[in-house]
Amino acid sequence: MKEYKVKDLLTIKNGRDHKHLGDGLFPVYGSGGIMRYADDYLYDKPSILLPRKGTLDNIQYCDTPFWCVDTTYYSEVNDELANPYYLYRYLNLLDLKNLDSGTALPSMTFDSYYQIKVNLPDIETQNKIAKALYSLDQKISLNTRMNAELEAMAKQLYDYWFVQYDFPDENGKPYKSSGGKMVWNEKLKREIPEEWEDATLSEIANITMGQSPDGSTYNEDGNGMIFYQGSTDFGIRFPSVRMYTTSPTRFASKGDILMSVRAPVGDTNIANTDCCIGRGLSALNSKIGSTTHLYHILGDLKAKFDQLNAAGTTFGAITKDELFSLPVVKPSSDILQNYEDICFPLFEKQMKIGHEINHFTHLRDSLLPMLMNGQVTIE
Repeated sequence: MKEYKVKDLLTIKNGRDHKHLGDGLFPVYGSGGIMRYADDYLYDKPSILLPRKGTLDNIQYCDTPFWCVDTTYYSEVNDELANPYYLYRYLNLLDLKNLDSGTALPSMTFDSYYQIKVNLPDIETQNKIAKALYSLDQKISLNTRMNAELEAMAKQLYDYWFVQYDFPDENGKPYKSSGGKMVWNEKLKREIPEEWEDATLSEIANITMGQSPDGSTYNEDGNGMIFYQGSTDFGIRFPSVRMYTTSPTRFASKGDILMSVRAPVGDTNIANTDCCIGRGLSALNSKIGSTTHLYHILGDLKAKFDQLNAAGTTFGAITKDELFSLPVVKPSSDILQNYEDICFPLFEKQMKIGHEINHFTHLRDSLLPMLMNGQVTIE
């Protein structure tokens, strides 16, 4: 191992404004991730993207042509000394928040980054480790895209059937577009298909409101039951295990939908094991036989909460009474069952892929420090 300063390994460059760019194929990065796709690029070699303002722990990597905005630095890596991907992974292991320059908005200067000390093996070893870790990242990325596509398929069908009301009628034709009878519902203030009903969320779902155990029972050592406090524990599909409690109070079962009830209200994940839930969460499962339908109902409610937030009506939290009484449309049982028959296999596939993502992520993150400090080697 040899010690370097970051200034020896890369040159930091400022991002630029993107508003003059047209739409295209090149990703435009901000400190939070990809913002849009544009018709021009700023740099076309592998680069580590370093936050300048905002989310200081979101270091990113790009190995295709890209643009980045002025809240983000990009870098030209000296690839004779450092494999760009290896260095990216190394920097992600560090806690950079303590390097904040101290302004009102968290920010980093060139010099703050340049003075960071890193210990690197020879470039050949870096290349081997980077290749192994990169292959895991590629698998995680592929699985994430597959899940997003499955999600889009189920959501599209949900919108056709339960938002546009174009589910197949008895002749296999789209109900509303083919003249299916619609009736005015006074409670919902809109027309819904004949034989459908208005309901509240608690009438179509079993809802458990979370309750946090005493703080003295929390631990990170695996003692007791997995404990999810709120949406800060959420991942792409499943929450990340960070905390346990020896005195669980409120419970969610494997397969339940977890929904945040404190800002941001409406975020969802799936419980991939039995667990305890804190006061920032609720756990829901369907009373009427369709997990996938309930999942997308909650997605619609989240969109409504976001619209209210954008309009200045802040949803800092939602109470039990408010959540239980949210108005929803209750479809006929035969249509609901048809939807579940089609979409539940997609939901199950997403669950399986989600478990794979968690497995590969854990494998990558647990291997990373051991590879970097020499505990494990790649032959």
